[in-house]
Amino acid sequence: MQNDAMKQGDQGYARTADALLRESQFERLVHAIKDYAIYLLDQEGHIVSWNTGAERFKGYAASEIIGRHFSCLYTEEDRNAGLPARALAIASEQGRYEVEGLRVRKDGSQFWASIVIDPVLDDKGVLIGYAKVARDLTEKKAAEQALFESEQRFRLLVHGIRDYAIYMLDPNGYVTDWNVGAKLIHGYHSDEITGRHFSCFYMQEDRDRGEPERSLAIALQQNTFQEEGWRVRKDGSRFWACIVIDPIYSETGKLIGFAKVTRDFTERRRAQEELDRQKDILSHTQKLEAIGRITGGVAHDFNNLLTIISSAADLLGIAGLTAEKRSKYVQIIADTAGRAALLTQQLLAFAREQPLHPEAFDIASRVQGLKHVIEMTVGAGVNVNVALPADLWPIHADASQFETAVLNLVINARDAMSAGGTLDIGARNATSLPSLHRDVGDAGIAGDFVALTIRDTGCGIAPALIDQIFEPFFTTKEVNKGTGLGLSQVYGFAKQSGGEVSVESEVGNGTSFTLYLPCAKAAIRSTTSKAIADTPKTVASTHVLLVEDNELVGEFAQTVLSEVGHYVTWVVDGEAALDVLETQRSRYDLVLSDVVMPGINGIELGKEIRRRWPDLRVVLSSGYSQALVHESDHGFEFLQKPYTLDRLLAVIR
Repeated sequence: MQNDAMKQGDQGYARTADALLRESQFERLVHAIKDYAIYLLDQEGHIVSWNTGAERFKGYAASEIIGRHFSCLYTEEDRNAGLPARALAIASEQGRYEVEGLRVRKDGSQFWASIVIDPVLDDKGVLIGYAKVARDLTEKKAAEQALFESEQRFRLLVHGIRDYAIYMLDPNGYVTDWNVGAKLIHGYHSDEITGRHFSCFYMQEDRDRGEPERSLAIALQQNTFQEEGWRVRKDGSRFWACIVIDPIYSETGKLIGFAKVTRDFTERRRAQEELDRQKDILSHTQKLEAIGRITGGVAHDFNNLLTIISSAADLLGIAGLTAEKRSKYVQIIADTAGRAALLTQQLLAFAREQPLHPEAFDIASRVQGLKHVIEMTVGAGVNVNVALPADLWPIHADASQFETAVLNLVINARDAMSAGGTLDIGARNATSLPSLHRDVGDAGIAGDFVALTIRDTGCGIAPALIDQIFEPFFTTKEVNKGTGLGLSQVYGFAKQSGGEVSVESEVGNGTSFTLYLPCAKAAIRSTTSKAIADTPKTVASTHVLLVEDNELVGEFAQTVLSEVGHYVTWVVDGEAALDVLETQRSRYDLVLSDVVMPGINGIELGKEIRRRWPDLRVVLSSGYSQALVHESDHGFEFLQKPYTLDRLLAVIR
């Protein structure tokens, strides 16, 4: 028995030793914790233990704080309010007390702490004290406060903006937030619109088309949505809005809604519309001004030409007129009609609607052939020097338009030398175009060109006017002294030919125009024209169906063709022509039709003839600018009005 008692005593001692060891290890563990203040209080709240973390947070050493009441760690306001005693009472009654609040360090500084107090009971459940755990939340609280203040500032900023409607939508498009700008623009107070779908801002027709849903879908697909369009205010009035919608995601990538920014652009739109209206008015005014310019110049020139033709026709009516004089007056009428045709070609050329007939020819021979005309044009007071090298490349252009351009430049030079002077005409081979009038660098455009320069010693052109001289109807000459179409024809001809025209001028020292034209790739073919008297007027008879709605032109063409032995049937529109061909197709060799006619136009008529009678030849004719298209555009031969007898017979042949 004694041995049993000794064994039991040894076992009890061992258990006590194990418990003491475990307590010692737990105490060392608690004292090693530095990030939490862990300490014990007795039943009255006096501190009975103190770990390293408590020393670091509170600033007290264990010897300084053990035995003192834990209320010394509270602010004076909390102590006066009885907060320490209430904390212990709640922990005792409810089994736990947890709170965040300000606490005081040894040096008097305050910090934000997270506090947990648990009651400590003995084996019999009797309260023997409290376990208190505290953590310093100063940095976390400061970060939260900074974030809160930042959000508040941002919220105040957004809500204070008055020129932009800035608001939030939930993922389904319902309004969750509303700033002052949104109230001013849309007209709704926050409590009136929060919770409503943003589609209420759209026009009814836009809602019917599903525009609100489409905008959110695009915002999700493209991470943004932007547009301008009509929106509706609370009172039903419309305004022009600039809209931006961006999706908003959480840190985990979950869609939490949309940020929507709207700006009222109604006034800007009205200002733009007014600007466009003023531009239209200005454009209309400029058109009227252009019409005014051409009215004087063209009317003056045409009246002069008509005077010559009318006088020559009267002279032809004199009885007993000699054959020599009759031939002279006929030639005067023919020459004057040619000048009138040239004037209409200038009207077309500046718009680049004049169809060209390019061919290869030599500039030198052309200019030399014009020399006599040039000398007659400038008069005896101007000395004309033509110096053209023999090695000039042939060019590819419309020879007739080339001669017209040269004469226009010569006339321009003559008018600049009212007191006489010198006119120099020269040329050179060039391997590039100048960069004038083009969006290219100073090097120009590479290629083979011939540059023809016409230089005068006249009054020159003011620098401020250089950029305007090629504009149609622009002229510095006196009223009724020019149409303002000469340089426009030169410019249009150069551009349409694939070339360029440049100008250099100095007031008081003259002007130099250089016309660049592309070099011909094929061999030169003869372009010497023959006089009307040398052209045979009789050819093999042809049966022609003439379609012409203009009575004067129809009668003239019918008479001329009949006089030279052709058989002509004249109808005034396309429908009549089809009726004739339906019953008498085999009778006709050729259909000569005007382009611009009421009902079926000439191109439509030609296509219908080609469909029904593909072997029947069709020739189109017009002097109307919009009808002057290249043969490649419609596939038919083309005769330009006004046409001479030579050209008409050439087409018939």
